[in-house]
Amino acid sequence: MKKKITIIGINYYPEDTAIGLYTSQLASYYNTHGFEVTILTGFPYYPAWKISSNYSSKKTFYSEVIDGITVHRYKQYVPVNPSFLKRILHLLDFSLGTFVNIFKVKEVDVVLCIVPFIGAVFLGKILSKIRKAKLWVHIQDFEFDAVLESNIIENKSNNSLVFNCLFWIEKKLLNSTDLLSTISTSMLLKLKIKKVKELEMKLLPNWVDLTFINPDSYKKHSYLQSSKFKILYSGNIGEKQDWDLFLKLVQMLENKSDILIVVVGNGSKRDWLSKQLVGVHNVSLYPPVAYEELSDLLCSADLHILFQKNDVIDTVMPSKILAMMGSGRPSLIAGNIKSEVSSIIKDAEGGKYIDSGKLEDILGFIDLLKSNKELGNNLGESARKYVSLNFSKNEILKDFNSTLVNLIK
Repeated sequence: MKKKITIIGINYYPEDTAIGLYTSQLASYYNTHGFEVTILTGFPYYPAWKISSNYSSKKTFYSEVIDGITVHRYKQYVPVNPSFLKRILHLLDFSLGTFVNIFKVKEVDVVLCIVPFIGAVFLGKILSKIRKAKLWVHIQDFEFDAVLESNIIENKSNNSLVFNCLFWIEKKLLNSTDLLSTISTSMLLKLKIKKVKELEMKLLPNWVDLTFINPDSYKKHSYLQSSKFKILYSGNIGEKQDWDLFLKLVQMLENKSDILIVVVGNGSKRDWLSKQLVGVHNVSLYPPVAYEELSDLLCSADLHILFQKNDVIDTVMPSKILAMMGSGRPSLIAGNIKSEVSSIIKDAEGGKYIDSGKLEDILGFIDLLKSNKELGNNLGESARKYVSLNFSKNEILKDFNSTLVNLIK
């Protein structure tokens, strides 16, 4: 008889970016490797913060089977402008609806909760108790820390009691699990700083599919047809990125007619960014591409950029860097030099990580690459080789598989 795993997380297919993409690929892997998989999730909304048109007319509680995987969905509240309070309401509503859905799972051996949504752990605890299953929590993001570090809220001191309470709840829930895993060594260390008890913890990073992201077989994407030196940001346009630094860079490059900056994505700050770029002629802003076009998009760039806020260090590990590096193109990342991403870029020799306060160094690196195509090619090749050795999809998913098998024993 097949062993059964239930995965709880607010993001899932057809979301094809960030956590939704990884959770979907993980579920598919388990499904094709001898496990019966059930998903408890929300309606697809990310990164647009709007429920997908294919799902908007469906009932509040909706179940479907996708490639042999049973998916139970709840139509959660999705705010148009996701302020801190509205995000809390968004997550609370999902929790209430998914509480109903957990009783649809009659048998399960392992409950896997995907965090940043810590409420998933509460739901997973209930399900694991009533069905006598193991509880595994996989942390993609420390949501409360990220909120504080990203300046989503103002007057943090006025909310200190609220956050103290949230962190206490987080600690209690994490301490109630059978297994914790997360995606970076710095996030493992953060768990210890949070004084989570000494239970089993595993490093299970995100991955990149290099058979899909392939610079040897791509077509130049329509967004990047220009003969200019093309700088690309592709991903979530949200609070964790340093858009003020980005706009300073745009201004400094405004008179360089041989450089085009392209931003592709959606998110909570897209409308704000669009307004800031009115009248700016060296930046093109486009909606996200279909997943099938991602390789063409990434491989058509001359340089990838990612600007993280300086306070965001160990609460997230931006998964987009793996696809950026896998494209065989160099990356320029700015942020806190203490970030683990800084170590990855340095070890890979696949680009440059620069302190976010050093705009002149950022400009200097762009000029260097623009004038030295061979250097860009070499950096890109090194980046792709590094992720091939350290973040191979097949190898990491094998580790996920063995982790699940060992947990059931």
